[in-house]
Parts: sequence; C-alpha cells; structure tokens
Amino acid sequence: MSAGVTISSMANYAILGCGSVGHVVAEELVEQDKDVLIIDRDEGRVEALRDQDLNAQTADIRDVEVTDTIADREVVMILSSDVAANKAAVENIRSQNGDQFTIVRASDPVSADELDELGADVVINPSAVIADFALRSLESGELEYKARQLAEVISETSDRMAVLTHDNPDPDSIASATALQAVAEHHGVDADIFYLGDIGHQENRAFVNLLGIELNDWHERDHDVEYDTIALVDHARAAESDASWDPDVIIDHHESDAEYEPAFADIRPNMSSTSTILTKYIQEFDMNVGEAVATALLYGIRAETLDFKRDTNPADLTAAAYLYPFANHDTLEQVESPSMSPETLDVLAEAITNREVQGSHLVSNAGFIRDREALAQAAQHLLNLEGITTTGVFGLADDRIYLAARSKDIRMNIGKVLQDAYGEIGEAAGHSTQASAEIPLGIFTGIETNEDNRDTLLKLTEEAVKTKLFDAMGVESGDGNGN
Repeated sequence: MSAGVTISSMANYAILGCGSVGHVVAEELVEQDKDVLIIDRDEGRVEALRDQDLNAQTADIRDVEVTDTIADREVVMILSSDVAANKAAVENIRSQNGDQFTIVRASDPVSADELDELGADVVINPSAVIADFALRSLESGELEYKARQLAEVISETSDRMAVLTHDNPDPDSIASATALQAVAEHHGVDADIFYLGDIGHQENRAFVNLLGIELNDWHERDHDVEYDTIALVDHARAAESDASWDPDVIIDHHESDAEYEPAFADIRPNMSSTSTILTKYIQEFDMNVGEAVATALLYGIRAETLDFKRDTNPADLTAAAYLYPFANHDTLEQVESPSMSPETLDVLAEAITNREVQGSHLVSNAGFIRDREALAQAAQHLLNLEGITTTGVFGLADDRIYLAARSKDIRMNIGKVLQDAYGEIGEAAGHSTQASAEIPLGIFTGIETNEDNRDTLLKLTEEAVKTKLFDAMGVESGDGNGN
C-alpha cells in the first residue's frame, strides 16, 4: 500500500473480472457513491452491467493494455474466478510500476501465497472467508441460544437469586458476579452477590469500595431470605471450595473438578476471562450497561489478561472496546493505584531482605503476617527486579503457611508448579502466571508460637517450603541470599 493512502478516503475503484462476487461488490460501492470501473471479457455480462447503469468495459484482464485503462484508479479489485488471469493482472500492474492498492481473489492457500509474492496488497480466499463467516454465524447463533436458556432459568426464580464468586474473589470473579446480578435485574429478578474467604488484596478492596459493589459473606447471610436460584460465576479453582453447592447456573472460563448438574452452564476454557463471557451476554440482551458494571467488567478483563499481555484473544479486545465508552476511567486509575498499607510495606521489606535467588527464580520468607494478601503484592513487586522471571513469597498466619507466586516465564505454569509442590499436603490454585497455596503447619503445630521459638518455627518452615518450591521450579536451593 502506498504511503498516505487510506481506503476510507478512496473514491476511484476498478473491478477486474466481474463474476457474482464482483457484481455484488460493484453494486455496494456504487451505493456508497464510489466511482467504479468494471472490466470483464464476457461481452454479454458487460452489456448486462451497462443496462444497470454500471460503468463497464469489455477487455481481457490479462492484457497489459488494461493497466493504462485503470491507471487513474486508486484501488484495483481483481475478482475473477480464473486465478491464472488474476496473477497475470497483478504482474502487469506491478511491472508497469502501478502503485494502486490491489485486492486479489485466490482459490487456495498456495495461490494466495503466489499472489502475495507477486505484490498483491490483500489476498482473499473465498473458501476461507465463507468458513470464517460460518464460524462467526455459529458463534452468534450459539450465544443467542445460550442467552435464551439463561433468561429462562433466571426468570423461573420465584424468590431471589444468589450469585457466588470463587473464594477470596479476584476482580474477574467480582466483575462477573456484578454483571450477572445486572442481567438478573434486567429480567426482573433480585440477586445478591456472595463470597467465601476474604476480600484482602488492596486493589480488590478499592475496586469494591469505589464502585459501590455490595458483596456479602455467605456465612453471614440472612437465613430467613430464600434463594431458590444459585449461580456460580468464575468459581472453578485448582482447589475447589469446601462448600457443597447445588447450582442452577454456572458461568466460567475454567473447567471445574466438581460434578455439578446445573440447569444452565456456559464454560469456555478458550476465553481469557469470565468478564468477557458476561459482556457478550449483556450485548446479546441489548442491556443499557451502567457505568459501575461497565467499569467492573473492563477492569475484570484487564486484570485477568494483565492488561491484554496474557492469554488475550479477539473476544477480550472486542468486549473491552464495547465497554470502554461506558466505563469510568478515573475510577479505574484509582483502583489500579491504591495506597500501600503499612502491613504490605512491612511484608515487602521482609521479603526483600530474606530473598533467595536461583537463576531467574526468587523465593522469600516474609515471616509472620497479618494480611496474607500482602504476600501477593510482594510477589508482584519482586517480579520487577532485574533478571527475575518467577517469584514466590510465603508467610505464617495462625496454623497455616500462605504462599503467593507470580511468573512471567512463558515456559512455566506457576499454577501447576504449586500444585505439584504442595497439592498433596495443602491446597493450591492458580494458572500460568499467578498462583497461591495454603499449607497446614502439620508437624510444626505442636510448637507453641511465642517469642522464644519464633525463629525456630520460621527456620523449619523456610527449609520445608523454600526447598520444595525451588525443586518444583527445577532449580536447587542455595544457602545464601541472592542479589
């Protein structure tokens, strides 16, 4: 494509070889008030085109003289079903130093490569276009069918609907629950959002507070309120919740190990976030998405994809583009830049001091902690150290060891690493770039935690956890601190 030329500003077109495809394209361009010249060697077809008031001439597109006829055309579309003729037309244009933007029809991948080598700017393979259209139509049809199913299940609610996140919910889970609550209300059903565990991470707390999202602890719910529809959103984890659910609705981008039999399920492992899935439903239901819901979903997608740097697919980008105009970007900036609590600062300082580095892997003991979510923030901060691709930060609270890990090493799935290391002795959850683990102190629980034995307990814990984690990462733990 020549410099400074944009398709949207072009007004002069030539169509070489006007079969059924070229005819449709010509009519559409003329409808848009474009100046179109059609060249085809079939005299009868050219006559028929002229009868429709289209500018058409008879010539063989393989003839080099045709290049003079179309010399003033900015865009040349070569759409004959005869690929050999299309190749000749491209060769003629380029050999005559023609710099028009050329769109050329191929018949298969081989001819597409050949046309590309001859200098075509865009090569169209009709079979690929049809296949792509069929797949997009299938996806659209499936979403329409799924939306009808979901609406039916929600509408059967006679009392209220309970929407449950996964334990210690992250932005994707919170945003997805907020969106499903809005979908339920769109269908005339009241819904409440519940969680188990804690909302500990500072960004998550800021997220909930700034957007005014009402989250309820499941254990503190009003037992006088009936919830006859239960929905699990973004609920599946490597370590499943201990609670026994009988869900009516499941929407997730992870498969669950639990054997549920819901009335409605939409589980798409090919999606990067559950927020993306819920955005598609909001679009399908043609809802007026509110600012809070749009902001939550956009943040959920961005958080789950690390600002579109991890496992991002076109569906995430189109969902984000849809949400962008409705979201409050000042709120997003506040969510993403929360102030650091003194506890987090203490944990980070301890993790920096006690770090051990082996190759590009860092593991650190943060000691006794009060806020386990501070471990995740410390692991994320330490990932910014030069040469570090994987971090693990652990600490002790009550009778458990908590560990948070982060990785930007594309060769490593840190969720699997933690599952391999601690799955048999504790609980591990996560995916390729971030994960967490909880490990009972086990044999150490008999040691009373006081000022006299804190160092002993920390040392025993460090040997057990750090060595096992380095082994699972494929490196051996050393004796000293790294730099």
